[in-house]
Amino acid sequence: MGKHAQLVMGPAGSGKSTYCQAIQKYCFDAKRHVHVVNLDPAAENFNYDVAIDIRDLISLEDVMEELDLGPNGGLVYCMEYLVEHIDWLTEQIADYGDDYLIFDCPGQIELFFHLPVMKKVQEELARFGYQTCAVYLIDSLVVSDASRFIAGTLMCLAAMVNLELPHINLLTKCDMVQNKTKLEEFFNPDVRSLTEELNKGSTGPHKRMNEAVGTLIEEYSMVSFLPFDITDQDSIMVALSHIDNAIQYGEDLEPQEPGREPEDSEEQQPDLSQYHDPNL
Repeated sequence: MGKHAQLVMGPAGSGKSTYCQAIQKYCFDAKRHVHVVNLDPAAENFNYDVAIDIRDLISLEDVMEELDLGPNGGLVYCMEYLVEHIDWLTEQIADYGDDYLIFDCPGQIELFFHLPVMKKVQEELARFGYQTCAVYLIDSLVVSDASRFIAGTLMCLAAMVNLELPHINLLTKCDMVQNKTKLEEFFNPDVRSLTEELNKGSTGPHKRMNEAVGTLIEEYSMVSFLPFDITDQDSIMVALSHIDNAIQYGEDLEPQEPGREPEDSEEQQPDLSQYHDPNL
């Protein structure tokens, strides 16, 4: 099967840990071997089974207490410490052979954009033969208007450029959005309309900046989103199918429904064409 992994990223509160829990449960029901790795030294409680925990190496609480650092400075110190001791991580993941790993990453964006921390983790995974997909989560409740949606899109784009990995973007917490029609507009957005909406409250140079950003997003067409609803098994399956396809996982396996034995997996699978991502 080979080695496969996900780097689960996104701003604080975007639902990374909830996503990891949902994917782990889905895979458990489908009898897939998936292990979750916690890379957040500030994490306290988990709703999923943790296979590897960075806090066994270093924790934010200890760093803040011993070095008198604040939360952000302490987190940066922890992650730089991980890079300096990357052999610890590689020794830990070696225990899981060819199993599928999901890395629950910290939410601070500087770890992806300004510091080489996650790039180093990705390079180490590649060195050990892992095919890795970056999964970037954006809270659909946050990006409910044009300005915040474009800001979220630019964050996704920056992560794509910095990590240079197969990349899937998810709009999370879709089950909590009341205006489903408005939400669907962001799955395949009309960037020109969003730019016009932004310009209603802008003047002069700001209008030109909005138009330049809109043109960048529209012409390169590098960022698109899939809905992710933890209450909908089809939504979880579709997201995982896109990720698996991006890293060529399970191409020699027959698909099966969660909770089914392998011999019962002949039931027709849902049509995924409506969720097709043109960037894959």
